[in-house]
Amino acid sequence: MSRFAQVIVLAPYSGEVMQPLTQPDHSRSWEGQFEQLDLFTGVWVIEFERVRPRSGLLRHLESLAWPYPESVQVLIHDEDDDCFGLWMMCDGVLAEQPVPGHRRVHGPVLPPDEYLPCPPSPGVLVRAGTPVLAGHSAERHDKRPAW
Repeated sequence: MSRFAQVIVLAPYSGEVMQPLTQPDHSRSWEGQFEQLDLFTGVWVIEFERVRPRSGLLRHLESLAWPYPESVQVLIHDEDDDCFGLWMMCDGVLAEQPVPGHRRVHGPVLPPDEYLPCPPSPGVLVRAGTPVLAGHSAERHDKRPAW
């Protein structure tokens, strides 16, 4: 399934933690590698063209030994989102934080397909005033992590 997404990791003083993620590693659950931006603070970016190659990314980031986990911010912009979503560490878990004036809506859960299992959809981050499409709601239907 084609669905472009950009991910930005903001993590001060985390060069050693992120360095392995800038190298190819086929043992990871997600595919690709981050690129570091040459800025004052630690910033890394990656773009995904499809859904499956990004599965497990947030769980992987949670597992890293961050020097300041409370300062780690992960910004994710899926192709249909109205703005970047924000995830921050809360009790050792990257949790999505509310973005003022926006809400995440989810479509119906697709039935499992034994021949081509598809990762769960992350939903769409939309402006609060945007009408919700039929069959979509702000309550998460699929409890499996989309990232």
